[in-house]
Amino acid sequence: MPQGPLKGLKVLEFAGLGPAPFCAMLFSDLGADVLRIDRPDEGAQPYDVTARGRRSLALDLKAPGAADACLALAAKADVLIEGFRPGVMERLGIGPEPALARNPRLVYGRMTGWGQEGPLSDAAGHDIGYIALAGALHAIGPLERPAPPLNLVGDYGGGALYLAFGVLAAVLHARATGEGQVVDCAVVDGAASLMGLFYGLKAHGLWRDERETNLLDGAAPFYGTYRCADGKWLAVGALEPKFYAAFMQGLELPLEPERQMDRAAWPVLRTRIAEVIATRTRDAWCALFDGLDACVAPVLDLDEAPNHPHNRRRSTFVEQDGVVQPGPAPRFSGTPGAIQGPVTRAGQGGKEAVADWGLSETDAAAVRALAASPR
Repeated sequence: MPQGPLKGLKVLEFAGLGPAPFCAMLFSDLGADVLRIDRPDEGAQPYDVTARGRRSLALDLKAPGAADACLALAAKADVLIEGFRPGVMERLGIGPEPALARNPRLVYGRMTGWGQEGPLSDAAGHDIGYIALAGALHAIGPLERPAPPLNLVGDYGGGALYLAFGVLAAVLHARATGEGQVVDCAVVDGAASLMGLFYGLKAHGLWRDERETNLLDGAAPFYGTYRCADGKWLAVGALEPKFYAAFMQGLELPLEPERQMDRAAWPVLRTRIAEVIATRTRDAWCALFDGLDACVAPVLDLDEAPNHPHNRRRSTFVEQDGVVQPGPAPRFSGTPGAIQGPVTRAGQGGKEAVADWGLSETDAAAVRALAASPR
């Protein structure tokens, strides 16, 4: 049985890439009943943990009767999530207008890179382009060139998390008023929102529009990474004076507190800190700083992170079907979430879900007749 604070929430997901399936995974991890509509000839790959924990119906959305089948499911759903380009769902006959006509309380979540309208709305794109347009990419990386931060800032941070937030806000509204609505979530909008602090700092002359010249972008010697004697890396975030003092104490370097915020002194100070940190291994430094509030942490690789004592104690990572992967987040004291099931193949469990969703016998039979068997 599903468990988590979203138990009872029915989510109809149309399979896609990137932020939409990640958002659906978050809903599933917190107990929502997520039914994914897959293409019969496609489906989630075993390595794609963002496809975990839901059931799947394999439908050819262009087949006669497919639109009616999807609308019958939407009539029983609380939430619909789709990540196609603008206009695709309308052309398939399952856009917001007919879906909300069948279910006025439905929250129709639309996930795109550029949004439902605007000069770029129909253009192709990927995470790197969306965060470039938001100003985020320009601010990230070394002085020589911008560096893409995986797809964490755009697809997942600016996309999936904003979609989850927007959808749940609309669900609260629908439950209070009986009125559903469309949630237009664009990665470029979310990425721009994440940059709010830095636009504010820049407007007040506190942020330079140049990489590696600011407090949080690698310029400050007390906020960055350093290579250790064994080639591994140490992360330092000693921003506040008391943490900076503890950091310098651990390095056995003179404190000189007046130099911490002296930008002219940063290059020399960074070189001196780098020279000291290069004399010991990463783990030796971690042992030395253990117990000191210096905001120092090891830079762990993907094999090391799941085995760190803190992550093990909190079960931050779990193993599911032989794959080590992050567990559900955040934590709830009364209704803890859980991985509700493995990565599902196209068509797996979907016909059973149709029975659970309370469709009429006629609608259920029509959906089952269209659905392909698991591959």
